[in-house]
Amino acid sequence: MGMLPCEKEVVKIVLGVLTVLVWSGTCFAENISASFVFGDSLVDVGNNNYIISISKANYPPNGIDFGKPTGRYTNGRTVPDILGQELGLKDYTPPYLAPTTVGPMILKGVNYASGGAGILNEMGKIFVGRINMDAQLDNFANTRQDIITRIGESAAQDLFQRALFIINMGSNDFLDNYLTPILSKPEQELVSPKEFVGVLIPRYKGQLKRLYDMGARKIMVTNVGSIGCIPYSRDINSSSAGIDECVALPNDLANLFNKQLRGVLQDLNNSLKESTFVYADVNRIFGDILHNFKSYGFENADSACCRLAGKHGGIIPCGPPSKVCPDRSKYVFWDPYHLSEDANTIIAKRLIDGGIEEIYPMNLRTLFKH
Repeated sequence: MGMLPCEKEVVKIVLGVLTVLVWSGTCFAENISASFVFGDSLVDVGNNNYIISISKANYPPNGIDFGKPTGRYTNGRTVPDILGQELGLKDYTPPYLAPTTVGPMILKGVNYASGGAGILNEMGKIFVGRINMDAQLDNFANTRQDIITRIGESAAQDLFQRALFIINMGSNDFLDNYLTPILSKPEQELVSPKEFVGVLIPRYKGQLKRLYDMGARKIMVTNVGSIGCIPYSRDINSSSAGIDECVALPNDLANLFNKQLRGVLQDLNNSLKESTFVYADVNRIFGDILHNFKSYGFENADSACCRLAGKHGGIIPCGPPSKVCPDRSKYVFWDPYHLSEDANTIIAKRLIDGGIEEIYPMNLRTLFKH
C-alpha cells in the first residue's frame, strides 16, 4: 500500500530537517583543521610530565574521570579538550613534549601549555621548570616548520588559517609573581597594580602578534578568571567561607588586566589583515557559575573536591594523600586552583554558542562558519 499524500509531506519535512542537521554538524567539523593550544596549568595536557618541575599532575587522583592521570590538572577533561571534541576533532590535542607527538599527528594540532607558565619569562621560578609563553611560541615555530616540510608551504598556510588557536595566559603572572605570599611584598611596595599590568599587556600583545606572523588567523584569547575566588586565595588570605567573600586584590588585578586585554585584541583585529582575535570572557562565565552554582547542579562553589589542608582545601595541591569528594559533579573546583570537568564543560559550551557579552566579537560556532 502506498503512502497517503499527507504522509509523503511529513516524510519530506522529516528528511529535510535531518539533512539540515547533518549538514550543519559536518560543516562545523570540516571547517576546523586543527587546534593549537598555548597556556598554563588550566590547559596543560601533559607537557610538564617531561620537564623537571614542582608543578605536575601526572599522579592520582588527577584524571580520575579521564581514565588515568595524564598531566591534566583536573579530574577529567580541560576546556580545550571539550572544545576540540565539540568542534569535530576526533582526538585530543597532544602535548608537544610527548615523544609520540610526531609525524602526521601534528597536522591535527599540538598543545604547548605548561603548568606554572606565564606571560613574563621570569614568572614561575618557584616551580623550577616551566615553559613560559615565549618558549611555547618557539615550540610552535618548530612545529610550523615540521608541517611545512611535510605538506608544503601553501597547504600549511591553509591549515593554519582554518585552525583554532587557543591562548590561556595571565593567571600565574599574578598568583605566582605579584601575589606570591611573603616573596612578593617588596615588589608590591615598589610596583603598583596598574604598573604591573602595564608591563604585562604590551608583552602579551607582542606575543599574540608573533603568533599571527607565524600564520594564525582564528585566535581565541581567554581573559583571567576571578582568581580571588579560588580555594587557594580564600585559604591563604584567611577568607571565611561564602560565595560573596572572595579576595578583593586578586580580582581587582584580573579585572584591570582583562579590560586592557580586550582593547588589545580590538587593536589587533583592526591592524592585522584577515585576523580574528576573539575575546573569551571566561571571567564572566566563571562568575555566573559561582553566583548561580545551584542552578547548574553544583552543591559547592568555594572548596576543592580534591583536598588535604585548609578550610577550603586550598593549601596543598591535589595528590595521592588527598581526599576526594564523593561526587565530583557537585563541585565547581577540582583542586585549590583548577575547575572540575563539569565546570569546564559549561565554560566550553558557552564559548561555542554564547552571546557577544561572553565571547566577542563572535562565538566559536560563528567563527568557523566564516
